[in-house]
Order: sequence, then structure tokens, then C-alpha cells
Amino acid sequence: MKKFLRYLGLGLLSTFLTATPGLGAERISFYYPPFGEFSLSVDSLETFAKVGKIDQDFSFYASRATPQQLSQLRDLLQQRFNITPTLVSQVTYSPIGEQVMQQLGELLLTESRQNGFYAIRASLILAAADREGLTVVNLLRKFPSNTVRVNFTGGLKIVDDLSQLLKKRDEVVASLQKEAIAQSANSKIDFSQQPDLRSPGKFRWQKKTFDLNDFSRSRRLPVDIYLPEADSQSTKELASPPFPLIVISHGIASDRSTFVYLAEHLASYGFAVAVLEHPGSNAERFQLYFAGLAGPPDPSEFINRPLDIKYLLNELERLDKSDPTLQGKLNFQQVGAIGQSFGGYTVLALAGANINFEQLRRNCNRNNSSFNLSLLLQCEANKLPLRNYQLKDDRIKVIMAINPIDSLVLGEAGVSQIKIPVMLVGGSQDIFAPPVSEQIRPFTWLSNSNKYLALIENATHFSAIAEPTSENGVLPVPPALLGPDRAPVYSYLNALSVAFLQTHLLNRPEYRSYLQPSYATFISKAPLNLSILQSLSADQFNQIWNGSAPSLQDATQRGKSKVKSQ
Repeated sequence: MKKFLRYLGLGLLSTFLTATPGLGAERISFYYPPFGEFSLSVDSLETFAKVGKIDQDFSFYASRATPQQLSQLRDLLQQRFNITPTLVSQVTYSPIGEQVMQQLGELLLTESRQNGFYAIRASLILAAADREGLTVVNLLRKFPSNTVRVNFTGGLKIVDDLSQLLKKRDEVVASLQKEAIAQSANSKIDFSQQPDLRSPGKFRWQKKTFDLNDFSRSRRLPVDIYLPEADSQSTKELASPPFPLIVISHGIASDRSTFVYLAEHLASYGFAVAVLEHPGSNAERFQLYFAGLAGPPDPSEFINRPLDIKYLLNELERLDKSDPTLQGKLNFQQVGAIGQSFGGYTVLALAGANINFEQLRRNCNRNNSSFNLSLLLQCEANKLPLRNYQLKDDRIKVIMAINPIDSLVLGEAGVSQIKIPVMLVGGSQDIFAPPVSEQIRPFTWLSNSNKYLALIENATHFSAIAEPTSENGVLPVPPALLGPDRAPVYSYLNALSVAFLQTHLLNRPEYRSYLQPSYATFISKAPLNLSILQSLSADQFNQIWNGSAPSLQDATQRGKSKVKSQ
């Protein structure tokens, strides 16, 4: 019965995660073959949540749980989510929200065993509007049916599929980490005697803000420019303008403050950094959306974001000739781009990856469910008019994509078109842009030999972004999704971006050693251990995925020997 109780707990957890509402649900019912139908009263859960008492109805299940599991369940039942009914309404009535509600409705049924889509949405809104707010018990109380029927068979399949997927993910990440550590053991470089790229450089810099307006697309683009100051006190490296230019593209529901730490660090090493906001998917737009004053982000953002950066570069070229504060200070022959999440997609598109409409049409089926949450966003691109969008910008010579979303909207056909140096960065605990499907497998599609895959153990989708504040925080992200202390991740990105840009944008080979697995091992700090790989073929990935992979180093050596013998 251990498994039975575990599945019961997961069933209750599903109820919580889906914010199952209640306009009057009195019992949770589920069928568990071959034992028959089981049920649990909402009153029992409420009593347990409020006073910790286990009544006769709940004792059947509680007796099969450990004290730790019961404690976790009670914490879960007591947790309140402070979100407004307007926010809930906006999200659940959006196209993506309706897809999620429809899939949840297959698991949480009404008393008549109908899809719980409408009941879930209604009770979510009602619970959010209630004085007690969104809690598991209050959600059940608002459910418009006396009984919430859980599709237990479907739930168990989801649990099993998810468990297998997470197991595979952990095996892939562990295999790549093991290989990176093995490769680093061969290094003879003493990085303790080398300059520490995690520390700020010697340049002073100034921040300048511009408001750009692309009237042709009705887009207002605020941009902060971090501009190094050249003087004899700085350094002989890049001591005079024009400075190489780096553009940073934020993720969805973020803004230009998200990567201040990275912009300042790069400016201290002599890079001019332009950090813009994408008005159709920035924090301000989501604040209006959550307040009911704007619609959801439009699919055209997949086009407008790369065009925002193209327009930015055009305007900076113009200002470089006319604005006294910028005149002659930007080098448009040395341009790099960095993006995170949706911004990761943005820089991949700018690097030459075309939208893969054929794959979108084939795979974006409303009836398909996936544990890759980013596919909900990627499939929005399927609503775009079918055209050959010209998103590539030849001025961009290198890109760094952090937690990018790309597996479906770009796919192998799109990503393989990129011919410039690329660094992909993934976090092992990213549930929004899962590393295996969104960074590791796409890494094998890149055809340029100057490519790098940086994996950060235990990092989440939010580990790379600045700490949320009252000024830049939009989404109420639970602490569990933020992951461990993010300071090490900031230091990794600071160091790797300097090394990558110096090596491949400025052609300074003395920085290449910082891109080796041994450097990642040197700066790693548990529990957020860093690994770097410079090669991984599709065959090697498939062998790892299938559990039959030899050492990547051995496989690479055998490949070289084979070519030599021929």
C-alpha cells in the first residue's frame, strides 16, 4: 500500500498544483483498480490543515504516510497564494491558459465524470476572490460539484511518465557532467594563477538611457547603454573606442533591469552593452495584462523581438554618427547578442535560425500534452501567417543563449542554419525550458565547431535573472522555483560571457582556456556545479539517452583515428 499512498499524495498534489476550486465539493473521489473506489472528505482535509487533527475518515490514508509526508501535506494545505481574481481570469481565459485548463480537466472531473475545464476555471476565480484566498481547501470548497472525481488512472500514467522523464534527464546530465570532469582532469592550467574573470574588469563605465520609437511597428523601445570610459587609468586592453557592442534580450515578463549585473560586468571589461525592453512581452505589458487592461502577448512577438534588435542596431548606428555621447564609440563590426528564455529564442533567430513552420504545424496539436511547458509558448508561433520572415542580422557575430526555447519553434532545421559561434546555457532543474529538449539536444544540431554547452546543476529557469524586487518583479515566483542561492550562477555567466566574447568576437585566443571543462570545474560551487562541453554529436546524445554511451572523449578520439586512417 506504500505505492497506493504515494499516488494518493500525488493526486492531492495535482489538486493543489491545478488549483482545483470548490463551490461546494464535499468529497474527493478516485477509482483505484483493482481495489475499487476510494474517497476522502474535504472536511477531513480542512480539519487536518487547520488544527493538525486526523479524523477517522483521513486516518485510513494518514496511517500509511510517514510523519514527514504528513507534515509536508499539511504545509501544502495551509499555503495561500496571494493572486487576484483578475490575474486568474486573464490567465485561464488566454489561449495558453485554456489549453492547460483543458488538460487538467481530463484529470479532475465533475461529479458526472465530465471534463472539469469550466469547473476548474470558475472555482479558481471564485477562490481567488474569496476572503480566505487561494488555498487547496478553499479551492475544493468552490468547486461547483459535490464531488471532485480524480481520473486516477490518467494521473498514475502522468506520474509514471514524468518519473521516467526525470530519471532520463538526470542520467543525461550526470553523464555529461562526468565526461566534463574526466576531460578537465587532463588540464595542466593553474587557474588560480590566471586573471579571475568572475571579478570586475578595470574599465569605468557610464549608463545612458534612450527612448527609441519604431513608428512603423508602433513599438517604443527603452534602452540602457552601458558605455566604457577610455582613459590611461583603465587598461591597455581595448583602451580606446570604438568598443565592441553586446545586445541583451530579456525573457518574457522581464525588463531591462533583469541582467544589470551582466551588463555592468561586461562594461567593466571594455564592452559597450545595450539592454533593451521588448514592449510586447516585457514586465510592463504583463502588469497591464494581469490587471485586465491588455490582452495576452501576441504571437507576433516571435517576429517583433528580433526586429526590435535589428531596429536598435540601426538606431545606434545613426546615433553613433550624430549623438555626442555615442559618436564614434560603438564598433558595429564586433557585435554580439545575449538572450535568456524567450530572449534566447530571439538571439538564435537573429543568428540565422528560421521559424520551423512545418514542424509547428505537425506537432502543435491541442490534444497533445507535454511536460515541456515552453511548448505552450512555442506553439503560439503556429498562429503566425506562413511567410519567410527575414530575422537574421549579419552584424551579429556571436550569440549566447541562456535557457533558450527552440526545440519546436526552430527545431533542427532552424538551429542547424546557425553558422556563427554559439554558447548554450541550461539549468538541470529548469521545468519551463527543460535542458534535454531545449539546450542539450539542440546543441547537437549546431554545425559550427565553435560551440559550447554550459550546464548548471540544480539551476532553474530563474537562476540567471536578477533578484526580483518591487521594481522588477512581476510574476509571483515561489521560492522553490527560484532554486538555490543564485550568486554562483551570476559569477559563472559573468566569467563565461567575458571568455566567450573575448575569444570569438575579439579573436583573442588567450581567453580560450577559460572555455575548457577544467575552468568550469575550477569555479564550480556546490550545489550549483558548472560543466562545459565543446562537442556532442547526435549519435553520442542518442547513446547517452539510451544508456549505451561510451566516453565522449573516447568516441571523439576514435572518430579522429578513423579519419586519419582514411
